[in-house]
Amino acid sequence: MLSGNHYPYHKKKTLNPMKPKTAIDRLLKIMEDLRNPKNGCPWDKIQTFETIAPHTIEEAYEVADAIKNNDQESLKVELGDLLFQIVFYAQMSKENGGFDFDDITETISDKMVKRHPHVFGTKEIQSLNEQTIAWEDYKALERAENTEENGALEGVALALPALLRAQKLQNRASRLGFDWPNIELVIGKIREEIGEVSEALKSKDNKEHIAEEIGDLLFACVNLARHTDIDAEQALRDGNNKFQRRFQFIELQLNESGRKFEECSLNQLEELWNNAKSRERG
Repeated sequence: MLSGNHYPYHKKKTLNPMKPKTAIDRLLKIMEDLRNPKNGCPWDKIQTFETIAPHTIEEAYEVADAIKNNDQESLKVELGDLLFQIVFYAQMSKENGGFDFDDITETISDKMVKRHPHVFGTKEIQSLNEQTIAWEDYKALERAENTEENGALEGVALALPALLRAQKLQNRASRLGFDWPNIELVIGKIREEIGEVSEALKSKDNKEHIAEEIGDLLFACVNLARHTDIDAEQALRDGNNKFQRRFQFIELQLNESGRKFEECSLNQLEELWNNAKSRERG
């Protein structure tokens, strides 16, 4: 949700815009009123594409969290928050004489029709695999038309989370045949990168080189995830959550015994960690 001083301003009065024909019309009108230079919300009026972008990313992750938690009520709320972000961009653009919400919906509608000729045209596709191939082929054709001089990797957004961007870059390269043919070779590459990290660590004063080699290792691990049809970003999120659960279990055990982390040896902490692992495994 939008943070800062956004909501306190809104709570000063109840907004009662005229009831438009549809729910989306109502939302568009609310957004227009919030951005009204004279009577709008002080926070909303000063926002720009750049200041709103971090909120959009945050809202997308909150949608993902609601889905992960199988919380339908929260998902409804978070999807609304995400939709509000799109409406926000549309209003800011419209004020500057650019695209509006209708332009956004028309553009995505046109794109979906073009990318689904088996639904809206005459092309026949019989399986999910055929559809996936056709989808990627069409996107590749669009990229070739729009970025012919910039190469196959053009357009993979720099702002994506690093693991997700690595996976997308690898997928693009793989479609051109630049890929390991089997998982064993990918694992071999990971072992090679671990060796190079170990060598880099011997030169402790060269942090840039160490960072470079660790980056190569992470990139190779993403490749392994991709070859096993695992989403690397989600896998690391799950790993983060697992670490947090186990760490909190250790904190609970220490609190119950009246001990502190700094009073425990590494072996004692390792034992508590193993207890946390065993507890999760049932």
